[in-house]
Amino acid sequence: MKDDEIRKLVETYSDMVMRIAYQNCFNKSDSEDITQEVFIKLLDNAERIKEDESYLKAWLIRVTVNLCRDYNKSSWYKKVMGFEGDGPEIPWEPEELRLWEELSQLKPVYRNIIYLYYYEGYKTGEIAGILKLRENTVSSYLARARKKLKTILEREGEVYV
Repeated sequence: MKDDEIRKLVETYSDMVMRIAYQNCFNKSDSEDITQEVFIKLLDNAERIKEDESYLKAWLIRVTVNLCRDYNKSSWYKKVMGFEGDGPEIPWEPEELRLWEELSQLKPVYRNIIYLYYYEGYKTGEIAGILKLRENTVSSYLARARKKLKTILEREGEVYV
């Protein structure tokens, strides 16, 4: 890959990768590290990855989720405590922040499915392929996530139609 192609890919997909990493790690610096690692893996595998943009995007999502899972299972993560801040350092728009606290209460797999479905616009079959789950499992998880999110929002006194 040429430098211009790499720069374009990073500019195009870094925000998406960072969002996925953050919603799995809840720490900006760790999310930045994971984002960097994702693009290093992209450079290492550039010859094997197809030119197809949808495949590339799915590959980036899958690698990000897998790196986050590995990070969350690592002994380093389990032994280190982060600093308490004023709030989330999310790379999202202000109108998206209002649901952040509620979304952060869901399991990572639910958050990932909600993100891919609502923010990235993937269908359940596509999400199943990306996360290597069965389509029925993704549909069930999506329904559970919606139900849990509704319960959380009702508990908080917020009603969304």
